[in-house]
Amino acid sequence: MARLFVLLLLLVAGPAAAQVPVAAAASLRYALDEAAAAFAKATGQQVRISYAASGSLVQQIEAGAPYQLFLSADEAHVIRLAERGLTPDRGTAYAVGRLVAITPPGSPLVPDSGLAFLGRGLATGQVKRLAIANPETAPYGARTVEALKAAKLWDAARPRLVTGENIAQAFQFVASGGADAGFTSLSLVKSPGFKGRYALVPAHLHQPLVQRMVLLNGATPTARRFHDWLLSPEGRRLLARHGYRPPA
Repeated sequence: MARLFVLLLLLVAGPAAAQVPVAAAASLRYALDEAAAAFAKATGQQVRISYAASGSLVQQIEAGAPYQLFLSADEAHVIRLAERGLTPDRGTAYAVGRLVAITPPGSPLVPDSGLAFLGRGLATGQVKRLAIANPETAPYGARTVEALKAAKLWDAARPRLVTGENIAQAFQFVASGGADAGFTSLSLVKSPGFKGRYALVPAHLHQPLVQRMVLLNGATPTARRFHDWLLSPEGRRLLARHGYRPPA
């Protein structure tokens, strides 16, 4: 499947040759769409961003996908590429993400930071479908499982899980009313048009979501320039507006 995706990328690369291909975690969609537009306005240079779960993007890169910059939702996936010789270094931490619990518009369930609402919803049957990202490929999904276990809700939640391919799909399950509750990133609930409710999941319930990016072997000067722009004061302010904290 990954190799087929690579072939498709190569087929469409011709007309968009001037656009630098970037791979990014799905949680970054709204932030990076804005960043790419601001970068193009400032420099006249274009990037083309493909969004998916970080683990899925790593598989594509390992299969030969012609990306030049990879922004992961965690550090481990970047380090994996570095250890396999696909990057010149181990990259740079660019942000710290936050996990949130959400409910759809019109739901009587009101998320709280202690996840008591979820415990009640699971016990009473108000939560029949609980959306999370695939923990095998999506860092936010893996942190969701950690949080549910730490809150002693995993056994009750597991039979109700609806698993999205990535965190953006899990978000859409809830935003559309296809799930009664779920977990996503703070950056996505700040997206235009979301009318549901959310609460931050306490950071002590899961490992930190330190997000790292890295240039890939053969990256062009434009890829390097976009990488550096994201680390600039303007780039950091943009990420902050979308719910990301700067790394320590």
